[in-house]
Amino acid sequence: MSLRNVAIIAHVDHGKTTLVDQLFRQSGTFRENQRVEERAMDSNDLEKERGITILAKPTSIVWRDYRINIVDTPGHADFGAEVERILSMVDGVILLVDAAEGPMPQTKFVTGKALGLGLKPIVVVNKIDRSDARASEVLDEVFDLFVNLDANDEQLDFPVLYASGRNGYAGMDESVREGDLTPLFERLVAHVPEPQLDGGAKFSMLATLLDRDSFLGRILTGRVESGKLEVGMPIKAMDVNGKQVEAGRATKIFSYEGLERVPVESANAGDIVAIAGLTTATVSNTICDPAVDEPIHAQPIDPPTLSMTFAVNDSPYAGRDGDKVQSRVIRDRLEREAESNVAIRISESAEKDAFEVAGRGELQLGVLIENMRREGFELSISRPRVLFRQGEAGREEPYETVVVDVDDEFSGTVVEKMALRKAEMTDMRPSGAGKTRLTFSAPSRGLIGYHGEFLSDTRGTGIMNRLFEKYGPYKGPISGRQNGVLISMEQGEAVPYALNALEDRGILFIAPGEALYQGMIIGENAKPQDLEVNPLKSKQLTNFRASGKDEGIRLTPPRRMTLEQAIAYIQDDELVEVTPKSIRLRKRHLDPHERKKAARAAATA
Repeated sequence: MSLRNVAIIAHVDHGKTTLVDQLFRQSGTFRENQRVEERAMDSNDLEKERGITILAKPTSIVWRDYRINIVDTPGHADFGAEVERILSMVDGVILLVDAAEGPMPQTKFVTGKALGLGLKPIVVVNKIDRSDARASEVLDEVFDLFVNLDANDEQLDFPVLYASGRNGYAGMDESVREGDLTPLFERLVAHVPEPQLDGGAKFSMLATLLDRDSFLGRILTGRVESGKLEVGMPIKAMDVNGKQVEAGRATKIFSYEGLERVPVESANAGDIVAIAGLTTATVSNTICDPAVDEPIHAQPIDPPTLSMTFAVNDSPYAGRDGDKVQSRVIRDRLEREAESNVAIRISESAEKDAFEVAGRGELQLGVLIENMRREGFELSISRPRVLFRQGEAGREEPYETVVVDVDDEFSGTVVEKMALRKAEMTDMRPSGAGKTRLTFSAPSRGLIGYHGEFLSDTRGTGIMNRLFEKYGPYKGPISGRQNGVLISMEQGEAVPYALNALEDRGILFIAPGEALYQGMIIGENAKPQDLEVNPLKSKQLTNFRASGKDEGIRLTPPRRMTLEQAIAYIQDDELVEVTPKSIRLRKRHLDPHERKKAARAAATA
């Protein structure tokens, strides 16, 4: 049976996982009567809830006389490290582009990585059935993108198909509105080459994905680059410099069939397999026969650009919701994450019982925090900080390419707000249907916390996409949040009478009956300074005036923040308290006297 290894790459929400669903169904991987969830490849709970792919996952289908190994890759820039590693074990890529949106920042990122590896993409213009589809213009934009990314002549001569992944059809003409995915299968097996690897040499494989199994321990996935691997065979792991990491045996070998990982007795050059039996080997290590002494070249991973402090929860309500509250348990969990996720780096913090966690962006670190809270952890999370570096011209900071699609009436507001954040506009063009596409080069530092304000400014209709661009000159001070906060002076349960009186002061984050403590942030002040308030104050009783009933009080519903919104909202002297049941905002120092001392020390420094 002939073998093909292919990755599907695209910008977030351009339809990769939905297309893979249809490839499953039309290849016979799923039985006609088999009950399968929509977007079956998004198996992680967070992936299902958010509708995004977070973890790269291999799968395998059989179509006619071909076994096709397919990898569904993340589309969000924060998970770009997954994409880079995956591309090193395939021989071709399907580049999916939305027929209305066209190439977006992540399209540029993943396409650049694929072209740099010499891969020749098949371009699929997806969602061709959209009412606002503009297939011809999108195809021109894809060609321009390839030219800008220095594609060679062979890569520029890419095949094109038009498809609707949701409806399960593809064709050679943009007018196609029926049929099946046979044209895509045929183009895939004709255009993607069979792996040309040395089956007679000693066994070697580059580990590109790392997983854990409660029974088998570490499971390393990759493509067999040379030779043959059999169960029980002695193997070793080498780092990128050729130094031996460990030696052991291949206790289990797994191949992929549909969504299942199935045990096999052996694997040959070109196969994508998972191996159990090693205890310390990790991603980018070469797994090989003990006689091999040259490691396989591993793609360098783009460095982290953002860090947060993960600390023990020390609020008065610590330990009420979660059962994992000690620093030792938090350290073990973070170290396990860093083992399998090479884009994350963990280091000890100068603060007590705290760790510095560096990653590629707010979403990536937000997903880690969300997973930890669901596992029963309680944490105190700091405001994100960008990671500076020293360049030839002095201090440098990370920049991002920001592509914004907004209604024409809001474009002026967005340009003004981005200018305040030291962003430079590099392009502005109409994108049809009364919308404008704005492109900026902006320091990452200025974008922290902007997304919520952006949605308010565009009344929820704006779309913002960000992608790491470069390290560039330090842009100087950037103003942060304009409003102060309302801080609770007391500990107890919020009283409706008190909250009613506080509504004139600003926007509340809490509802009556919620548990509060001294130093907790309960709302946003309408003025720039912080304000300490008493949300527990009740109506005074006298001989002449009855207390009345709080039921008559009508309060505006509080503003509820998601985890990412809370992390982006806080300032340097504030923290987000994260537990399995609650997300609370608080001051770093709960005692008002400690806060004043810390503020004086910061001003002096």
